[in-house]
Amino acid sequence: MLEMTGVQKRYGTFLLDCSITVEKGRIVGLIGANGAGKSTTFKAALGLIAPDAGEVRVFGKQVAALDARDRERIGVVLADSGFSDYLCVRDIADMMEKLYQDFDRGTFLMRCREYGLPERKKIREFSTGMRAKLKLAAAMTHGADLLILDEPTAGLDVVAREEMLGILQDYLGEREDRAVLISSHISGDLEKLCDEIYLIHEGRILLRERTDRLLDSYGCIKVDEEQRRSLDASHLLWQKRERFGYSILTDARRFYQENYPGIVVEKGSIDDIILLVEKGERI
Repeated sequence: MLEMTGVQKRYGTFLLDCSITVEKGRIVGLIGANGAGKSTTFKAALGLIAPDAGEVRVFGKQVAALDARDRERIGVVLADSGFSDYLCVRDIADMMEKLYQDFDRGTFLMRCREYGLPERKKIREFSTGMRAKLKLAAAMTHGADLLILDEPTAGLDVVAREEMLGILQDYLGEREDRAVLISSHISGDLEKLCDEIYLIHEGRILLRERTDRLLDSYGCIKVDEEQRRSLDASHLLWQKRERFGYSILTDARRFYQENYPGIVVEKGSIDDIILLVEKGERI
């Protein structure tokens, strides 16, 4: 569905240098701190910026070669985009009907009703959560096979975020040939949703892993100086210096639990992994 290979884009001292693959039937998450390069990656994937190097292919075509019908198959939510405050849901339905051949007005209005979005109220009166649901409803109702969603849950409370994630799961479950690329700095959302996670830091992909393996096999080892010297380094990835010694990221938590019973080995969350990768050093 989407393949980014060696894509580079420089802005001053910042350099994006990443490769990402999104296959049919998969939800792929891109995580990282603000400013890590998530939005730049999404803009490159959509052809909104021209890479300095590398290649972007969508539906097997170079992104620059996509025609209007191809682009209708992509549903987009960008963090810094939205509809005019002076429009209402009915206005947006009218506009979408003119823009997209496969726009399903009935489904769009039905989803808006399900999401509690009044059809005649101006968007300026919508809450942050209502605006987010509106953008997602629009992206999902013009025949899109690939959703590209940049921080769609930003600014939402936990209940609204759960509703949004449920909407995405239902959407992907309707057809096996759909796919989603989603970014978020709220890692807990992606733990529940994604099949695969990419971690981006300062423009580079530092980690790519299946979500189930990330949660099942990865862990955080906490050791003092002497214990650190005794560890088999075969499955140690990143380490961060602490007051007590080191916190170390491993992709073989059970190996160290079984072979080093005297050390602390914790099951790591995605937040723990992000912290160790971004603040630590590669081993």
